[in-house]
Amino acid sequence: MNDLLKTLGRAVRSRREGRGLTRTGLAQASGLSVRFLLDVEQGLANLSVLKLHALALALDTPIEAFLSEGRASASPHRIALLGIRGAGKTTIGRKLASRLGLEFVELDRLIEERASLSLSEIFAVHGEDYYRRLERSALEAVLAEGKGCVIATGGGIVTSPETFALLKAHTSTFWLRASANDHWNRVLQQGDRRPMSGHPRAMAELRRLLSTRRRLYGTARHTIDTSSLTPDEVVDQIGTRAAD
Repeated sequence: MNDLLKTLGRAVRSRREGRGLTRTGLAQASGLSVRFLLDVEQGLANLSVLKLHALALALDTPIEAFLSEGRASASPHRIALLGIRGAGKTTIGRKLASRLGLEFVELDRLIEERASLSLSEIFAVHGEDYYRRLERSALEAVLAEGKGCVIATGGGIVTSPETFALLKAHTSTFWLRASANDHWNRVLQQGDRRPMSGHPRAMAELRRLLSTRRRLYGTARHTIDTSSLTPDEVVDQIGTRAAD
């Protein structure tokens, strides 16, 4: 019964996020409480037929689809890492993929391959809107392969509502949270001095970026504060939470 409830919970969350609904929005549409919906999505609530019917109507989904979609979402195992540059997405992503026996996908590298341009060239020649279209297309292609993987996303994917909703609906999302100083120092330790080159207010801009995106990153399924952790310790935490 526990596995069945978890399967159902994953399916409800997937459908809700795929439609861009908050739990509050779904609660209003279904007549169920936010607290009850949280229990449902965590696999803790034993739904009655009437409550399951209310959810099906609110999400415009046949009841039987909850079970079939839930089984599909449990496998393949896909994990997406979120955060701005310096979060450690590539380093941690490679380690995590190796430990779990999954493919590692760096979404920005895939975008560059599809465009035959570097990221800086994409932005300079075509602009951000073009990049966001490529980002959505690249993510759809990764998901369509139907394989388990660890995805390192671009820092701004959270600012594209439809793409971010797609990511959350089909992967376990992890925000690798860190302070502005941590981000800054990690980038410099990698030998990348672009943050300070010709940008006297670069640190202030970094702090502003973190502040404006914090709420969006915070909607990830999991948050891990990486400030005092080694990459291996972060991988340990992700592996433990992803197995729940």
